[in-house]
Amino acid sequence: MAKEKASGRQGIQKFGNFLSSMVLPNIGAFIAWGLITALFIPDGWWPNKAIAELVGPMVNYLLPLLIGFSGGKIVHGHRGGVVGAIATMGVIVGSDVPMFLGAMIMGPLAGYLMKKFDALIEGKIKSGLEMLVNNFSAGILGGILAVIGLKGVGPVMAALNNTLASAVDWIVNANLLPLASIFIEPGKVLFLNNAINQGILTPLGVQQAAESGKSVLFLLEANPGPGFGILLALSLFGTGAAKRTAPGAAIIQFVGGIHEIYFPYILMKPALLIAAIAGGMSGVFTLTLFNGGLIGPASPGSILAVLAATPKGFANYGANLAGVIVATVVSFAVAALILRFSKKTDESIEDATAKMNAMKGKESSVAGHFTDTSSTTDLKAVNKIVFACDAGMGSSAMGASLLRKKVKQAKLDITVTNTAISQLPSDAQIIITQRELTPRAKDKRANALHISVDNFLDSPEYDNLIERLTATHTESEAVEEATPVNSSAANLAILNTENVYLNKAFANKDEAIRFAGEKLVEKGYVATDYVEAMITRDNDLSTYMGNEVAIPHGTEAAKQAVKKSGVIIVQVPEGVDFNGNQVKLIFAIAGANNDHLEILSMIAETCADMSEVDAMVIATDKETLVDHLTKAK
Repeated sequence: MAKEKASGRQGIQKFGNFLSSMVLPNIGAFIAWGLITALFIPDGWWPNKAIAELVGPMVNYLLPLLIGFSGGKIVHGHRGGVVGAIATMGVIVGSDVPMFLGAMIMGPLAGYLMKKFDALIEGKIKSGLEMLVNNFSAGILGGILAVIGLKGVGPVMAALNNTLASAVDWIVNANLLPLASIFIEPGKVLFLNNAINQGILTPLGVQQAAESGKSVLFLLEANPGPGFGILLALSLFGTGAAKRTAPGAAIIQFVGGIHEIYFPYILMKPALLIAAIAGGMSGVFTLTLFNGGLIGPASPGSILAVLAATPKGFANYGANLAGVIVATVVSFAVAALILRFSKKTDESIEDATAKMNAMKGKESSVAGHFTDTSSTTDLKAVNKIVFACDAGMGSSAMGASLLRKKVKQAKLDITVTNTAISQLPSDAQIIITQRELTPRAKDKRANALHISVDNFLDSPEYDNLIERLTATHTESEAVEEATPVNSSAANLAILNTENVYLNKAFANKDEAIRFAGEKLVEKGYVATDYVEAMITRDNDLSTYMGNEVAIPHGTEAAKQAVKKSGVIIVQVPEGVDFNGNQVKLIFAIAGANNDHLEILSMIAETCADMSEVDAMVIATDKETLVDHLTKAK
């Protein structure tokens, strides 16, 4: 039963992540629309009729098209994105309201159909006709879907949009909106906030704001007050590590807008969820009482973002600030009572953080385990082990490098390789993946033995597997030492001091990944699209490798954005949080034609030794850090 609940929750989380992945990359466009609205409409700060003409086309055309393109691109790369945008145009024209929900349907659907068509004709097109077929197939499919959207989906989605908007208006007028916090606050702690916010509140909020100039829906989930009040109470009435760390967490949550930082504290003492709900309900009640609301989404949910998205006028600022303050005060008061009079027998903040990671589906425990107990794989006959990850160029390459070394040391005649999970070879006998990817790997190769690991750099499953293989290969002939890979000057040139950035600090992992990705762009290794793909990859599947090391890289679809192999190294002495794991060394990777695999092998072997990681973290010059990676092993 517990497994079924976890599976259901993770399914909702994945659906929420999918919805948010269509909206979050385009938040800048939402903010741009919101700012133009706030500044230049007749009631704005600086009314300007000419500039205000942008407001309608942006909300009716630009934003849905971006969502449709992103949805198609997620499913089938740039080609899917183009067809998704064409299909979305149909539902836009077929409706008289902003068509965000329609875009979330047509974009992914178009990408999926394009993907299926491409798979159907793969290898069947005569040489020289590929471009002709590709362009016309995309155009024809896009045109057909646009007509379907215009005549069918558009009117249906418009009716649904109007129904939902009317329902929201009724709830607001009936003063029932505060009750939404009963679902929203627990949902946030369960990491369902993406499904709630990007999938429901933001699309409806934009439609409401387009009609009335603002929407309270933008503040239902983003209000920083409930979490801030709880952290303040912990700072005064908490105990141990929770009390010591809460003040810093409060600043990060309230000013930085990183709400996830207070979730472990609630998991540590679940009764605090009452404080979050009470604060959320009080804040929403205050906002509806004083007619508060924002002109666009506050992303992230920081007090600064809330103020920036508040419409002009003292009444609007007063209403929104009152909503935040009341939420803070109420959650603080309730949390203080809970902390003051409850028994001090709750779990530690460390245990709660581990629980949070498990609930999020991105736990990072060291213990891997054999997940496929039903496999009939004969270990004595094993001659091929495959590491698989989403893109096949980062974590799997490092894991394969480490296991390959152990296989060689054990003198086993077994090939160890790595690949993208979508390209698992049919002859793979043992498949090793991150825990979250194991179900996908089983679907692809059900007959193989599947092993799940979370810490690619230091998993006990490596030694466990070697012991089992050695025990069944005792009659095998000793394998000669493999000839080392030739360290070509071209490969080692990838690893140079110009690509090293020392003593950096970041507010969150997205900021760190974006910094490293932009450096890959500046150095000419990748196109700009690759940066967002790196963020998406880590959100979908953590790039934390263990031993305070992360290797952010793009998705499989983003390989087309790689121009040449490169590695950017970022030292973060104070650490940055990667889903509950502290990362102090970041290796941002772009791989083309496997030129980067030798470098990944060096990184993996070096970082498997925690003393080497510590030495690189405290290195004060670039040469010293690179020397640790390139010295002979």
